[in-house]
Amino acid sequence: MKEIEGADNKRADGGNGEDMGQTKRILIVDDERDIVKALTIRLRRAGYEVISAFDGAQGIFMAHKERPDLIILDIRMPAGNGFSIAEKLKESANTGAIPVIFLTGSPEKNSEEKATALGARFYVKKPYDPEELLDAIERALEKEVDPS
Repeated sequence: MKEIEGADNKRADGGNGEDMGQTKRILIVDDERDIVKALTIRLRRAGYEVISAFDGAQGIFMAHKERPDLIILDIRMPAGNGFSIAEKLKESANTGAIPVIFLTGSPEKNSEEKATALGARFYVKKPYDPEELLDAIERALEKEVDPS
Protein backbone atom coordinates (compact mmCIF):
# COMPACT_ATOMS: atom_id res chain seq x y z
CA MET A 1 0.00 0.00 0.00
CA LYS A 2 1.31 3.40 -0.89
CA GLU A 3 0.01 6.33 1.05
CA ILE A 4 -0.48 9.37 -1.10
CA GLU A 5 -0.87 12.00 1.62
CA GLY A 6 1.08 11.95 4.86
CA ALA A 7 -0.58 10.39 7.91
CA ASP A 8 0.64 8.43 10.87
CA ASN A 9 0.10 4.72 11.40
CA LYS A 10 -2.08 4.63 14.47
CA ARG A 11 -4.48 1.74 13.88
CA ALA A 12 -3.50 -1.03 16.24
CA ASP A 13 -6.93 -2.42 17.11
CA GLY A 14 -7.74 -3.97 13.73
CA GLY A 15 -10.65 -1.51 13.65
CA ASN A 16 -13.99 -2.51 12.23
CA GLY A 17 -15.57 0.85 11.53
CA GLU A 18 -18.11 0.58 14.35
CA ASP A 19 -16.88 3.64 16.22
CA MET A 20 -17.60 5.95 13.29
CA GLY A 21 -21.12 6.78 14.46
CA GLN A 22 -23.13 6.62 11.29
CA THR A 23 -22.42 3.80 8.85
CA LYS A 24 -20.02 4.94 6.14
CA ARG A 25 -20.87 4.10 2.54
CA ILE A 26 -18.19 2.96 0.13
CA LEU A 27 -18.52 2.78 -3.64
CA ILE A 28 -16.38 0.12 -5.32
CA VAL A 29 -15.78 0.74 -9.03
CA ASP A 30 -14.07 -2.30 -10.58
CA ASP A 31 -14.85 -4.51 -13.59
CA GLU A 32 -13.54 -7.66 -11.87
CA ARG A 33 -16.70 -9.07 -10.29
CA ASP A 34 -14.80 -11.53 -8.07
CA ILE A 35 -12.80 -8.69 -6.54
CA VAL A 36 -15.94 -6.63 -6.01
CA LYS A 37 -17.67 -9.59 -4.36
CA ALA A 38 -14.76 -10.41 -2.02
CA LEU A 39 -14.25 -6.76 -1.14
CA THR A 40 -17.97 -6.27 -0.51
CA ILE A 41 -18.00 -9.18 1.95
CA ARG A 42 -14.93 -7.85 3.78
CA LEU A 43 -16.19 -4.29 3.97
CA ARG A 44 -19.66 -5.31 5.18
CA ARG A 45 -18.04 -7.42 7.91
CA ALA A 46 -16.04 -4.34 8.88
CA GLY A 47 -19.28 -2.38 9.30
CA TYR A 48 -19.45 -0.44 6.03
CA GLU A 49 -22.34 -0.14 3.61
CA VAL A 50 -21.17 -1.09 0.10
CA ILE A 51 -22.32 0.07 -3.32
CA SER A 52 -20.74 -1.29 -6.49
CA ALA A 53 -20.30 -0.35 -10.12
CA PHE A 54 -18.64 -2.44 -12.81
CA ASP A 55 -17.44 0.17 -15.31
CA GLY A 56 -16.50 3.81 -15.44
CA ALA A 57 -19.82 5.23 -16.64
CA GLN A 58 -21.76 3.31 -14.00
CA GLY A 59 -19.22 4.44 -11.38
CA ILE A 60 -19.76 8.11 -12.16
CA PHE A 61 -23.54 7.64 -12.15
CA MET A 62 -23.50 5.81 -8.80
CA ALA A 63 -21.18 8.37 -7.22
CA HIS A 64 -23.63 11.15 -8.08
CA LYS A 65 -26.71 9.15 -7.14
CA GLU A 66 -25.47 7.61 -3.88
CA ARG A 67 -22.95 10.24 -2.67
CA PRO A 68 -20.69 7.70 -0.90
CA ASP A 69 -18.23 8.61 1.85
CA LEU A 70 -15.36 6.96 -0.06
CA ILE A 71 -14.69 5.55 -3.53
CA ILE A 72 -12.43 2.59 -4.26
CA LEU A 73 -11.45 2.83 -7.90
CA ASP A 74 -9.72 0.50 -10.34
CA ILE A 75 -7.68 2.01 -13.18
CA ARG A 76 -8.21 -0.32 -16.14
CA MET A 77 -11.93 -0.74 -16.88
CA PRO A 78 -14.38 -0.46 -19.73
CA ALA A 79 -16.36 2.76 -20.24
CA GLY A 80 -13.75 5.06 -18.71
CA ASN A 81 -10.47 4.33 -16.98
CA GLY A 82 -9.97 5.16 -13.32
CA PHE A 83 -8.02 8.32 -14.06
CA SER A 84 -10.75 9.82 -16.25
CA ILE A 85 -13.38 8.83 -13.66
CA ALA A 86 -11.41 10.45 -10.82
CA GLU A 87 -10.97 13.59 -12.91
CA LYS A 88 -14.71 13.83 -13.66
CA LEU A 89 -15.60 13.22 -10.01
CA LYS A 90 -13.18 15.93 -8.82
CA GLU A 91 -14.67 18.44 -11.28
CA SER A 92 -18.18 18.02 -9.86
CA ALA A 93 -19.37 19.98 -6.84
CA ASN A 94 -21.40 16.93 -5.78
CA THR A 95 -18.52 14.45 -5.78
CA GLY A 96 -15.33 16.52 -5.71
CA ALA A 97 -14.71 16.14 -1.97
CA ILE A 98 -15.23 12.37 -1.83
CA PRO A 99 -11.93 10.67 -0.98
CA VAL A 100 -10.64 8.17 -3.55
CA ILE A 101 -8.45 5.11 -3.06
CA PHE A 102 -7.03 3.51 -6.20
CA LEU A 103 -7.00 -0.30 -5.96
CA THR A 104 -5.38 -1.58 -9.10
CA GLY A 105 -3.28 -4.13 -10.88
CA SER A 106 -2.35 -1.62 -13.56
CA PRO A 107 1.19 -2.13 -14.87
CA GLU A 108 1.52 1.51 -16.01
CA LYS A 109 4.79 2.94 -14.75
CA ASN A 110 3.48 6.38 -13.90
CA SER A 111 0.03 5.37 -12.59
CA GLU A 112 0.90 6.17 -8.99
CA GLU A 113 2.01 9.68 -9.97
CA LYS A 114 -1.21 10.19 -11.94
CA ALA A 115 -3.22 9.05 -8.91
CA THR A 116 -1.36 11.53 -6.72
CA ALA A 117 -1.99 14.34 -9.18
CA LEU A 118 -5.71 13.55 -9.11
CA GLY A 119 -5.81 13.81 -5.31
CA ALA A 120 -6.08 10.11 -4.43
CA ARG A 121 -5.64 9.40 -0.73
CA PHE A 122 -4.01 5.99 -1.20
CA TYR A 123 -2.72 3.81 -4.01
CA VAL A 124 -3.03 0.07 -3.32
CA LYS A 125 -1.71 -2.57 -5.72
CA LYS A 126 -3.48 -5.83 -6.51
CA PRO A 127 -3.13 -8.40 -5.18
CA TYR A 128 -3.75 -6.47 -1.98
CA ASP A 129 -3.48 -7.25 1.71
CA PRO A 130 -7.03 -6.96 3.14
CA GLU A 131 -5.84 -5.48 6.44
CA GLU A 132 -3.75 -2.86 4.67
CA LEU A 133 -6.73 -1.88 2.53
CA LEU A 134 -9.01 -1.64 5.58
CA ASP A 135 -6.39 0.54 7.25
CA ALA A 136 -6.22 2.80 4.18
CA ILE A 137 -10.03 3.07 4.13
CA GLU A 138 -10.21 3.93 7.81
CA ARG A 139 -7.48 6.53 7.50
CA ALA A 140 -8.99 8.12 4.37
CA LEU A 141 -12.34 8.42 6.14
CA GLU A 142 -10.74 9.89 9.29
CA LYS A 143 -9.32 12.75 7.25
CA GLU A 144 -12.87 13.78 6.38
CA VAL A 145 -13.84 14.31 10.03
CA ASP A 146 -14.07 18.00 10.92
CA PRO A 147 -12.51 18.45 14.39
CA SER A 148 -14.56 21.59 15.18
